[in-house]
Amino acid sequence: MNKSEERELIQQAKKDPEAFGAIFDAYYDQIFGYVLKRVGDVHLSQDITADTFFKALDRLWQFRWRNISILSWLYRIATNETNQYFRGDKKRLYSLDRLLEENNIEFLGEVDIMEEIINQEKEMERAEDWIKVRKLLKNLPEKYQEVVALRYFEDKKISEISEILGKKEGTIKSLLSRAMDKMQL
Repeated sequence: MNKSEERELIQQAKKDPEAFGAIFDAYYDQIFGYVLKRVGDVHLSQDITADTFFKALDRLWQFRWRNISILSWLYRIATNETNQYFRGDKKRLYSLDRLLEENNIEFLGEVDIMEEIINQEKEMERAEDWIKVRKLLKNLPEKYQEVVALRYFEDKKISEISEILGKKEGTIKSLLSRAMDKMQL
């Protein structure tokens, strides 16, 4: 989806929540994969991802187009939701079915949850070093986990990470460097 199509879709979704289904379809896999890599649990990742999209839909009126994809905003929400989970905040996770039902959203593409789970689990199994990296990453403070996950798991550029986290590019580079140092201990 190009930027003008995305901008038009966002404007449409602000007026008609059913249009949000196209945003969900376009970006669900990326957000789910990011959350899964952060938390390492498929079912919990589904919950956090559903919560991310619920909050995005609920707060879509706040989104301001700045010629940057809404995906950056979704990553920011997903990062915050994941961090809340790790801090142990007791909050309400929203049911994806409830989100769809309450807002009359229908997906353009079929989402097969079991196929999604199987594919994501296979991807995790293929990476033999995943468990080692996950343990090292889990022991890092949140600020390092965020930048490492976005840079190396999501292949985001420094400028994209800066936009997602609302931090300066120099800060992101510094956090990445320190995280790598801490992980080599």
